[in-house]
Parts: sequence; structure tokens; C-alpha cells
Amino acid sequence: MSIDFTTDKVSSADGTTIGYRQTGNGPGLILVHGAMMVSQNFSQLATALADMFTVYIPDRRGRGLSGPHGSNYCLDRECEDMQAIVHKTRAQNIFGLSSGAIVALESAFTLPDAIRKVALYEPPFAVNGSAPDAWSPRFDAELTKGDLGAAMVTVMKGTGDSSLLNLLPRFLLVPFMRFAIEADAKETQGDAIPLKALIPTVHFDPQLVRETANKLDHFKALQANVLLLGGSQSQGYLKVALNALDKLLPRVERIEFPGLGHLAATDQGQPQRVAQELRRFFAEK
Repeated sequence: MSIDFTTDKVSSADGTTIGYRQTGNGPGLILVHGAMMVSQNFSQLATALADMFTVYIPDRRGRGLSGPHGSNYCLDRECEDMQAIVHKTRAQNIFGLSSGAIVALESAFTLPDAIRKVALYEPPFAVNGSAPDAWSPRFDAELTKGDLGAAMVTVMKGTGDSSLLNLLPRFLLVPFMRFAIEADAKETQGDAIPLKALIPTVHFDPQLVRETANKLDHFKALQANVLLLGGSQSQGYLKVALNALDKLLPRVERIEFPGLGHLAATDQGQPQRVAQELRRFFAEK
């Protein structure tokens, strides 16, 4: 089934334009993507939710329809972006994937009177000695050299990407990724964003991990109902973060998808399975 998307935009507190895609009818639901992604990565998830919800998918700053990260980028800026969207749309529900889940949870905390429910798919919080951002210095060095292929491989190896491709040794994978990035840039059509443009944006996502490292206690006061989601095939550090949130949050439910990994909610995964749980959770009174 093909669903049409419209686009709109808001102005964040610092004046940055935040563009978003919109589809569906019903209560508002914001979908917040993760690193190296844009709003289009949630096209199938949004389509699966559109008969019950008005779905808003922002391009996080620095990507797609939105303005640049800016010189004062931090978690507060991301939350201000979500606040601008919530103010315009009156959406009371929010879902986030990976670094987008960090944004979603902090946004729910800072907007207690506006966001009623929040669903999180594997936020990479640093807890109990885990270091989800340990790969970022090498990534930044390779990015500075302009070697996007090497930088991409560093992300894959550092985050524990579960694809078969990642099983290749680095000396084989780097030249392959260099070729794949250039090929992707030539094949990208319409409003799709090439991988070459998305890889540099990953520089900013570890900032969110560092800001929240071992600082989850303030979420004890969170008023929103929370659904924690994850895949059985995902990396251990992601499960550690979910375990910590499960013990900490006052109104929480947790579900693990057998056989799925970190990108299950995206068009690359099995978004229909994730949508089924989101539909139930956000529709419940």
C-alpha cells in the first residue's frame, strides 16, 4: 500500500528550520530517527501506523529538510526541535530509535504536560561502564581525512553492526565501502539523501551519548508511560541500557523481538512487527 506524505516545517528556538514529513489521520505521533538516517528511513513504519495516527517524521537537524546542526549543538537543541514540532502539531506521543530514542526520552522529560507516551527502541545510553561512543575518535579522524569509506567501517565495527558484510576484515571492507558510497551517490534519485551526505552527520550523535552518560537517575521523575523495545539479536550494550531503564522508570513496559536487531523499525528491517506493538501501546487509554 502506497501512502502519500506531505512536508512542512517549524522554526526551532535557535532559528534552525526543522522539516518533517506527515501522513495519516488520528492522534499525533512523532517518529525520531537515529544516526545516519533521515525521515525516509521510517516510510514503511509510518505507513503501517497511518490508519490510526497522524504521523510526523522530522529530519533531525543537519539532514534532509532541516537546517544545520549549528555551532551550539547539544541534546538541548534536539529537544528544542521536538518542542517546536509538539507545539505546532499537539502530538502527545513520540517514538525514537537509537540516538533518536535519547532525544525522544529527554523530550518527554522536558515536556511533561505535552508528551503522554514515549516508545524507545534501544537508546545507546552509557551505563555500568559501557561505552557506546568509544569508536567516535577514530571516526572523527577518518572524517577529517575525507575517508568516508574508512569512517563508515569504523561506525559499523564500533557499533557492532550485525550484517554479514561487517564480518569482513577491515582491509577488505574499507575499499568496498569506498566504492559502495560512490555508487550510491550516483544512483540516488529524487529527494533521497545519499550516504555520502549522511556519514558526516554521525559526528554529532556521540555527543548525545556523552551528555547522558551515567546520568539516567533524573528519569525517575518521568510522568509519561514508556514502552521499551529491543531485538534479541542486538548488541549487549544496548540491552544493558534497556535493563537500566526498565529498573528505573516508574511507568514502563518492555518487549523484545525474537530474531530482530537494532534497525528493525526502519525500512531495512521489519517495521510491520514494530508497528504492531506501537499501535497497541499508543492506542491504549
